[in-house]
Amino acid sequence: MPVESKRTNKREALLSAGIDEISRSGITGFSMRHAAQEAGVSCAAPARHFGDKQGYIAAIIDYVNGKWHDEQMRILAECGPTTREKLVAFSVGYIKFLVEKPRFRSILTLKDENLDNTYHSRGKTTSLTLELVAKYCSEVGMDDKTRLRKLYIVRSLIYGASLMFDNGELPYTEENLNIVERSIDREFELP
Repeated sequence: MPVESKRTNKREALLSAGIDEISRSGITGFSMRHAAQEAGVSCAAPARHFGDKQGYIAAIIDYVNGKWHDEQMRILAECGPTTREKLVAFSVGYIKFLVEKPRFRSILTLKDENLDNTYHSRGKTTSLTLELVAKYCSEVGMDDKTRLRKLYIVRSLIYGASLMFDNGELPYTEENLNIVERSIDREFELP
């Protein structure tokens, strides 16, 4: 196996193990040593690939955000041309991503004081929701108060459905995804 391929495989293994470590321990309790052990590499490997703990965590966040960004672009490329169609497709796609990639969800929805202070420019996973809601509300002449309410409702539907699907309260089926999709779309018929 070429050296570059081995390096890429180790890096991928470390990123995967780092995601698991953050899920278990959070940012504060994150251990490079535990992640290296889980990845099956030496304790020095994380430092060789990412520098220090902050660099490692930043790489994990960038990796997950990159995967979510790629998925966002795919969703938007496949949906209808109107802002409302994009908003609904994006919302349902976000639910699917959160449910189908629970390991990534732990990073995308991470709330930690250290993360907020150190990585404040990272992890802006819901900015597209904000942009699409604002654009749609502007297109149809909704005021700021209504826009904020619509944003709250759409995000509540996204996170609520994801949680209900994840914990089994609502079976994760195409029929139930369609119900959520119709609920999000219907919200934009209401004043």
